[in-house]
Amino acid sequence: MKQKAFEEKHQQSWQRLDAQLAKLEKKREAKLVLADSGEDFPALYRSVCHHLALAKDRHYSPHLINQLHGLVLRGHQQLYTQKRPFVSQIVQFLLRGFPAALRREVRLLWLATVLFLLPALVMGWLCYGDREMIYAVHSATSVMQMESMYDPSNSAIGREERESDSDFYMFGYYIYNNIGIGFRTFASGLLYGIGTLFVLISNGVFIGSVAGHLTQRGFTDTFWPFVSGHGAFELTAIVICGVAGLQLARALYSPGRHGRINALKRAAHEAVPLVIGAALMLLIAAFIEAFWSSSSTVSNEIKYGVAAILWLLVICYFLFAGRGRGYHGSQ
Repeated sequence: MKQKAFEEKHQQSWQRLDAQLAKLEKKREAKLVLADSGEDFPALYRSVCHHLALAKDRHYSPHLINQLHGLVLRGHQQLYTQKRPFVSQIVQFLLRGFPAALRREVRLLWLATVLFLLPALVMGWLCYGDREMIYAVHSATSVMQMESMYDPSNSAIGREERESDSDFYMFGYYIYNNIGIGFRTFASGLLYGIGTLFVLISNGVFIGSVAGHLTQRGFTDTFWPFVSGHGAFELTAIVICGVAGLQLARALYSPGRHGRINALKRAAHEAVPLVIGAALMLLIAAFIEAFWSSSSTVSNEIKYGVAAILWLLVICYFLFAGRGRGYHGSQ
């Protein structure tokens, strides 16, 4: 790209950063922080740092390089001498950072979704059509346990009938189980993505087989109301962890001129927001599963209605949250 086209493409970003820096530099009270700015300052600062690296690599004019270097120096001083309150950081992350980070990886998101959803649909259809197909995935003991868990005569739908299985006990169990699945999905990306592919596909096969078999067995009034509520958060979070794992795999396959180690470090840094956000979603899913999904006092109609609202909220959140001027896609 020629320098003139480069300047025309990114001039507005440089002007916005300069305007923000001018405001921040005028603030004298220590309690005034970066979060007061109208758009996300760190993201804009990282964008200009990238522009500076490109300008140097392409041997643009010294005037442009000095201009960008000055912006980066001023931004560095503001970014690392002032800190947001912890609560403000969390709010900014949830409202902007997390959904924006996922949208930047929309291709990997579609890939992870297909790897998870397609095996689930295929296996669900096979197990629904053939009552014996479930035994190709689960042992006879496991099948008996899951049928018992969703049998209408079970007083505690979705769990084995044991007095120790209180809501709080199951909440802790679900957290342990969900976070474990999410972490394995992400970390196994270090195996050149093979581990992530396996975890996504195997979880799709597992969930689809259970859903198809229990539907075929006629447990629709117990199984689907139970899983529909927390599914919006749990299933989406597993896919997001798959996206993070595929980011690691992409860095290993295509490290670029920086080498695999540096590329992997960069990919891990970019994947952190996705992993943290997915962990929060899995925590919410565990709470819903323990205290809402298993409730016998709530009608199925209400559970389905709440589930529809939750799915709609999750979809709208990732589609629209964080679409401020401070977040841009690829440069």
